[in-house]
Amino acid sequence: MDLLNTLVDKGLRRETPTREEALAVLATSDDDVLDVVAAAGKVRRHWFGRRVKLNYLVNLKSGLCPEDCSYCSQRLGSKADILKYTWLKPDEASRAAAAGLAGGAKRVCLVASGRGPTDRDVDRVSETIKTIKEQNEGVEVCACLGLLSDGQAERLREAGADAYNHNLNTSEGTYADITTTHTYADRVDTVTKAHAAGLSACSGLIAGMGESDEDLVDVVFALRELDPDSVPVNFLIPFEGTPLAKEWHLTPQRCLRILAMVRFVCPDVEVRIAGGREVHLRSMQPLALHLANSIFLGDYLTSEGQAGKADLEMIADAGFEVEGTGQVTLPEHRAGGGCGSHEGAGNAAHAIGAGCGSHGGDESAGCGSHAGGGICGSAPAPQAAEPRTDLVAVRRRGAGTDLAPNA
Repeated sequence: MDLLNTLVDKGLRRETPTREEALAVLATSDDDVLDVVAAAGKVRRHWFGRRVKLNYLVNLKSGLCPEDCSYCSQRLGSKADILKYTWLKPDEASRAAAAGLAGGAKRVCLVASGRGPTDRDVDRVSETIKTIKEQNEGVEVCACLGLLSDGQAERLREAGADAYNHNLNTSEGTYADITTTHTYADRVDTVTKAHAAGLSACSGLIAGMGESDEDLVDVVFALRELDPDSVPVNFLIPFEGTPLAKEWHLTPQRCLRILAMVRFVCPDVEVRIAGGREVHLRSMQPLALHLANSIFLGDYLTSEGQAGKADLEMIADAGFEVEGTGQVTLPEHRAGGGCGSHEGAGNAAHAIGAGCGSHGGDESAGCGSHAGGGICGSAPAPQAAEPRTDLVAVRRRGAGTDLAPNA
């Protein structure tokens, strides 16, 4: 197909697709989904080979958030029956992290609910970062604490943090429809602060909140402009007790098209399959490894994920390999670069690592497809079958409990 050949050529050159091309990927039919995966897979393998980076979430403080993000089980007014606890002590957090690292994770993502950290919270997380790094040689640590105030990113960097995650989640045009207690601009400001402080910026999206194809393309192009090293792609987990509990529109094919579009727009960036992959990709998860080069291992923030052992078996069975601590994640040219924003090309050289946890670790799922003028086929995607509510399981083990984690 001319579209896919064009997108592969652009991806190998780190050249930005047009908005029309990105929209056309989302508009392709299910009959063409394997062709789309194969094309985007060429770009993924060119820059990242067959390596899969494993990341592990530690929820430092769960629930009781004052923000009203509609997708989130920890939101203000949430009726979801999730674990609720205050800050883990540094040793508790380090023990939780160690379980993920023993399972092959390379990066630990420290997440805390709330609008943003106080200066005392930054001190607390800084101690946790230092403890984890002292007890686990070579680990990468990313923090995800909400909106940052001036100087906080620098303090986290001094404490040893490698990265900071703050997702845009959706397009600027629809942001006020999902959250009213802060703005899209607030989120952009935090990503900018993290980047300026020398932290590896990690920022992604949540698909499946009722957005259009245009909204998905808008947020991915906005992410490209922000120049993050890592783009986590969440698929909404419709938790009972949240405003988006009835949003069940994703199909596995739709998820694959979204991941392919992200890969084409950000060809040389760590694209991570984050929350919701088990719920929406289901048995087609191995195909998604041809598009993304990074996943979370085991459970998420408040939801249960696929068993860590099953993740490792899936990676091996699909012909991929777990990225080791001695390997660097990003291509060499991105040592100071962003979301494919440079001219020229290069081979799959390897350099500085990147990426982080998604504050949408449980807040992720997919949306209905919109008919459009797709070059490779314009048939609208079918709606998902009956909602798979049986696949939405609240986390009852790991951080905040006395039970061993699923790592």
